[in-house]
Amino acid sequence: MSWQSYVDDHLMVELPGGGKLSSAAIYGQDGGCWAQSAGFPTLDADQAKVFVSGFSEPGSVAAGGIKIGDRKFISIGGIPGECLRGRKGAAGCCVKKTNTAMVIGIYDEGVQGGDCNVIVENLGDYLIGQNI
Repeated sequence: MSWQSYVDDHLMVELPGGGKLSSAAIYGQDGGCWAQSAGFPTLDADQAKVFVSGFSEPGSVAAGGIKIGDRKFISIGGIPGECLRGRKGAAGCCVKKTNTAMVIGIYDEGVQGGDCNVIVENLGDYLIGQNI
């Protein structure tokens, strides 16, 4: 299975509460893009480094927020060592750390944050189980 099919077939799908993610991607922890949906904001290597340090120290992203391309979300916590979650108005994001990658989902108004978290974190957990 290609990385693109993970994004298309597992992230950009109808969510349990209705709606879909507005965009999603899988990036290596080095900032390299493995696959992304159309319209996903470009994540640069510096932003990826902030995520990687934020997984181990969530407070490090609290001050600057979670930046994905030109979008900025207020950090609303997550699970230390596992995921970061952000929100801006009715929109938000979830970033799940795997062994070597990051699964990222962005949602807009009309989608429940919990639905985004479930879909992103479930794929991340699957990849962890595959030692990815």
